[in-house]
Amino acid sequence: MTGSAAVGLRRDGAVARIEVGSGRRANALGVRDWRALAELLDGLSQDPSLGAVVLSGRGTAAFSAGSDMREWLGADPERIDDAFAVMEETLRAVEHMPAPVIAQIRGAAVGAGCQLACACDLRVIADEAHMGMPVARWGILVPPAFAARLALLTGPARTRDLLYTGRLVDGAEAVRIGLATLTVPAARLPAATDRLLASITAHPPAAIRAAKRSLDQLLEPVHDHVRKLPAGPSADYTTMRTGLTHFLSRLA
Repeated sequence: MTGSAAVGLRRDGAVARIEVGSGRRANALGVRDWRALAELLDGLSQDPSLGAVVLSGRGTAAFSAGSDMREWLGADPERIDDAFAVMEETLRAVEHMPAPVIAQIRGAAVGAGCQLACACDLRVIADEAHMGMPVARWGILVPPAFAARLALLTGPARTRDLLYTGRLVDGAEAVRIGLATLTVPAARLPAATDRLLASITAHPPAAIRAAKRSLDQLLEPVHDHVRKLPAGPSADYTTMRTGLTHFLSRLA
């Protein structure tokens, strides 16, 4: 049982299929939703029968627009910093899953939604979907962990491009720069994900878990270094309040 209606689980034998979001507001997640996802992942990680996880957004409109920024409007800095801490805890829970996690991406995977996809082992993206980190416009100060996830996939130069410009990339470019694994037309997304899933679960689970564990150990020095860095402010809070007030008023 999870603590949020915005996090759903369906078991399909050895495969866990997780949907995030409400199907509205591009599946943006509140703090409670991030916590529920972390709780669900922690529980699944204890299941030795788990062969793989598929993570997708609810409905057909989006993977996730990241955090529900309405919660930050009028919030004090400590509350915003706490929200980022909960996000990071959840992203690490994805990364620490002993079985592979596949992100199935349609629509938008932006901001913390992009980070959620990057925390997965593999990403299958619809060709017209978009990924990126357009967060500088809100005065968000990108933490090292966010930058590291992008850089480990795309390299430092591409990461600078994505973070400095805030531009979004479609499925084809996401694959070309290493941000995604495979791109297909949206109508073929579920079938392509299932084929990739089948090619993984056809192997002995112990061998796949060992492969993931070996890669995790290779990358651990980077993650360990990032974890030890002192936490800084999550945002230029004055800029964030002004920008969010204007942005959210246009959506009302």
